[in-house]
Amino acid sequence: MKYTIVVLFCMTLFAIPTTSQIPIQDSIPIQYNESDFLIVDASCGQCNFNLSGEGCELAVRISGFAYFVDGSNIDDHGNAHASEGFCQAIRKARVKGNISDNRFQAQYFKLLPLDEEE
Repeated sequence: MKYTIVVLFCMTLFAIPTTSQIPIQDSIPIQYNESDFLIVDASCGQCNFNLSGEGCELAVRISGFAYFVDGSNIDDHGNAHASEGFCQAIRKARVKGNISDNRFQAQYFKLLPLDEEE
Protein backbone atom coordinates (compact mmCIF):
# COMPACT_ATOMS: atom_id res chain seq x y z
CA MET A 1 0.00 0.00 0.00
CA LYS A 2 2.78 2.40 0.95
CA TYR A 3 4.61 1.43 -2.21
CA THR A 4 1.55 2.26 -4.35
CA ILE A 5 1.14 5.67 -2.70
CA VAL A 6 4.81 6.50 -3.23
CA VAL A 7 4.65 5.44 -6.89
CA LEU A 8 1.48 7.49 -7.49
CA PHE A 9 3.07 10.50 -5.74
CA CYS A 10 6.21 10.26 -7.88
CA MET A 11 4.18 9.89 -11.07
CA THR A 12 2.19 13.01 -10.23
CA LEU A 13 5.30 14.93 -9.27
CA PHE A 14 7.06 14.24 -12.57
CA ALA A 15 3.91 14.83 -14.63
CA ILE A 16 3.76 18.51 -13.57
CA PRO A 17 5.52 20.68 -16.16
CA THR A 18 8.28 22.91 -14.92
CA THR A 19 8.65 26.57 -15.86
CA SER A 20 11.55 25.70 -18.14
CA GLN A 21 9.14 23.78 -20.35
CA ILE A 22 6.82 26.76 -20.85
CA PRO A 23 7.51 28.62 -24.12
CA ILE A 24 9.14 31.99 -23.60
CA GLN A 25 6.93 34.83 -24.85
CA ASP A 26 9.96 37.04 -25.61
CA SER A 27 10.77 34.88 -28.62
CA ILE A 28 7.58 35.90 -30.44
CA PRO A 29 8.45 38.59 -33.01
CA ILE A 30 6.79 41.95 -32.44
CA GLN A 31 4.71 43.21 -35.32
CA TYR A 32 3.96 46.90 -35.71
CA ASN A 33 1.45 48.72 -37.86
CA GLU A 34 2.98 50.92 -40.54
CA SER A 35 1.31 53.94 -38.92
CA ASP A 36 3.30 53.32 -35.70
CA PHE A 37 6.57 54.46 -37.32
CA LEU A 38 8.10 57.88 -37.89
CA ILE A 39 10.85 58.92 -40.27
CA VAL A 40 13.11 61.25 -38.30
CA ASP A 41 16.49 62.96 -38.50
CA ALA A 42 19.12 61.01 -36.55
CA SER A 43 22.61 62.16 -35.67
CA CYS A 44 25.01 62.89 -32.86
CA GLY A 45 23.21 65.10 -30.37
CA GLN A 46 26.32 67.07 -29.42
CA CYS A 47 27.94 67.39 -32.87
CA ASN A 48 24.86 68.20 -34.98
CA PHE A 49 21.83 68.97 -32.80
CA ASN A 50 23.56 71.26 -30.24
CA LEU A 51 22.47 69.15 -27.27
CA SER A 52 24.66 69.38 -24.20
CA GLY A 53 26.19 66.20 -22.89
CA GLU A 54 29.43 64.33 -22.36
CA GLY A 55 30.75 62.62 -25.46
CA CYS A 56 28.95 61.65 -28.62
CA GLU A 57 25.47 60.26 -28.12
CA LEU A 58 22.69 59.28 -30.53
CA ALA A 59 19.81 61.73 -30.87
CA VAL A 60 16.74 62.20 -33.05
CA ARG A 61 14.99 65.34 -34.22
CA ILE A 62 11.19 65.14 -34.20
CA SER A 63 9.07 68.14 -35.23
CA GLY A 64 12.04 70.45 -34.82
CA PHE A 65 12.97 69.25 -31.31
CA ALA A 66 16.02 67.09 -30.59
CA TYR A 67 16.06 64.27 -28.03
CA PHE A 68 18.74 61.86 -26.89
CA VAL A 69 17.82 58.23 -27.60
CA ASP A 70 17.48 55.38 -25.11
CA GLY A 71 17.23 51.89 -26.58
CA SER A 72 19.74 52.37 -29.39
CA ASN A 73 23.37 53.42 -29.17
CA ILE A 74 25.38 55.61 -31.54
CA ASP A 75 27.87 52.75 -32.00
CA ASP A 76 25.13 50.31 -33.04
CA HIS A 77 25.03 51.98 -36.46
CA GLY A 78 28.65 51.99 -37.57
CA ASN A 79 31.54 54.36 -36.99
CA ALA A 80 30.07 57.69 -35.84
CA HIS A 81 33.17 59.55 -37.03
CA ALA A 82 33.23 58.10 -40.56
CA SER A 83 32.33 60.42 -43.44
CA GLU A 84 28.66 59.36 -43.34
CA GLY A 85 28.57 58.61 -39.60
CA PHE A 86 26.37 60.36 -37.06
CA CYS A 87 29.03 62.88 -36.01
CA GLN A 88 29.58 63.99 -39.62
CA ALA A 89 26.10 63.77 -41.11
CA ILE A 90 22.42 63.94 -40.23
CA ARG A 91 20.79 60.72 -41.42
CA LYS A 92 17.19 59.50 -41.69
CA ALA A 93 15.90 56.72 -39.46
CA ARG A 94 12.66 54.80 -39.14
CA VAL A 95 11.66 54.76 -35.49
CA LYS A 96 8.93 53.79 -33.05
CA GLY A 97 8.83 54.91 -29.45
CA ASN A 98 7.78 57.67 -27.15
CA ILE A 99 9.26 60.69 -25.41
CA SER A 100 9.73 60.40 -21.66
CA ASP A 101 11.82 62.61 -19.37
CA ASN A 102 12.89 64.63 -22.42
CA ARG A 103 14.46 61.54 -24.05
CA PHE A 104 13.23 59.40 -26.93
CA GLN A 105 12.57 55.85 -25.68
CA ALA A 106 13.12 53.77 -28.82
CA GLN A 107 11.22 50.52 -29.20
CA TYR A 108 12.43 50.27 -32.79
CA PHE A 109 15.27 52.16 -34.52
CA LYS A 110 16.50 51.47 -38.04
CA LEU A 111 18.86 53.70 -39.96
CA LEU A 112 17.68 54.10 -43.55
CA PRO A 113 20.10 53.33 -46.38
CA LEU A 114 21.61 56.46 -47.96
CA ASP A 115 19.79 55.87 -51.26
CA GLU A 116 16.40 55.97 -49.46
CA GLU A 117 17.09 59.18 -47.55
CA GLU A 118 16.66 61.70 -50.36
